[in-house]
Amino acid sequence: MDWGATPRRVSGSGCRFSRILERYQQNCGKKLWDANHESLSAQIDRIKKENDNMQIKLRHLKGEDLNPLTPKELIPIEDVLQNGLDSVRDKQMNYLKMLKKNERLLEDEQKRLTYILHHQQLAMEENVRDLDLGFHQKNGAFATHMPMAFRVQPFQPNLQENK
Repeated sequence: MDWGATPRRVSGSGCRFSRILERYQQNCGKKLWDANHESLSAQIDRIKKENDNMQIKLRHLKGEDLNPLTPKELIPIEDVLQNGLDSVRDKQMNYLKMLKKNERLLEDEQKRLTYILHHQQLAMEENVRDLDLGFHQKNGAFATHMPMAFRVQPFQPNLQENK
């Protein structure tokens, strides 16, 4: 039976299996697990433990599993929550300031456009009055403004009096 270069662990019987491998190494003189593999195994165990701790901290930050924590352990979580709350409040205030500024700008724009519209309406009313006045003046003094071509000319022979 060839066990290969690395031992395989069987869940539940890890200790017994490790003893079997140790006895095999002693009897055969072969080293199944060298220092490099030991270092990698220790590194994997350390990373797994670090990952587990990070998952626990994440659960705590989410508000889960807080009961087993002591008040001293709750203080950093409270600080993180307070910082987050302050950040949200700052963003809210900035958003409200931006909305008020935009409202002010829109009000100014509306005033400007209302002013322009008012002046355009006044100009249109003045133009209409000028047109009305011009029309009435022309109708009232139509005879005096008649072009020269339509006036009777005395030097035309057919229009002169017969004597």
